[in-house]
Amino acid sequence: MDSDKIFIGETIGTAVLILLGGGVCAAVTLKSSKARGAGWLAITFGWGFAVLTAVYTTAALSGAHLNPAVTLGIAIKDDSWGDVPVYLAGQLLGAMIGAALVWIAYYGQFRAHLTDPEIVGDPADKPAEGPHAEGDGHAGPVLGIFSTGPEIRNVWQNLATEIIGTLVLVLAVLTQGLNESGKGLGPVGGLITALVVVAVGLSLGGPTGYAINPARDLGPRIVHALLPLPNKGGSDWSYAWIPVAGPLIGAAAAAGIYNIAFA
Repeated sequence: MDSDKIFIGETIGTAVLILLGGGVCAAVTLKSSKARGAGWLAITFGWGFAVLTAVYTTAALSGAHLNPAVTLGIAIKDDSWGDVPVYLAGQLLGAMIGAALVWIAYYGQFRAHLTDPEIVGDPADKPAEGPHAEGDGHAGPVLGIFSTGPEIRNVWQNLATEIIGTLVLVLAVLTQGLNESGKGLGPVGGLITALVVVAVGLSLGGPTGYAINPARDLGPRIVHALLPLPNKGGSDWSYAWIPVAGPLIGAAAAAGIYNIAFA
């Protein structure tokens, strides 16, 4: 594949993925959204349909990896690393663009949510310094729209959950999802992958919110840190390494299993 097409495809595809995936999180979370409170099923199926839409939109350009974990798994499987930096750059840029588009689409809802005293409290009561000051490392009230976080903060459990979920995803991609060239997702593979993402979300998403994709978490987390959102709180950078490291470890394990058992 041509490097320019890979970069363009991964940028567009990952932007669509995050726009629709982050969009369903915003729809369920934000005040004055018609879908507020729709729940976990809406989020998991929303992310599955987001994967489906993004894959079918850009598979012809880049193979629609849309996920550094998928890129790593394919690279290990084939021992082919030349295009990996191009894939990763497109994925991170696309994730940031998609997150910014979610903010634009829900601009009024973000402002209503983050200026509601019932949600953010009285700003006069917030300390300028200390562990509860705005902008500290803890998760703010809308961070879950942009990136993931654990329900119970236990480093090894959280890391293991991300490893296991990504292992299932990448192993399914490597065994069922690839096109004839073996370099990306095909038409049937896109549908299979979308359904696997739903399955992972329903079965394994409860503990951490199932990043299973480093770009999906890191790019939007950066955008959350940069956006001029009132009372947005911190971006929880102390947790941010887990949804990056966990999926990469899980992808490497999946590729190793593939090469031992299926190759």
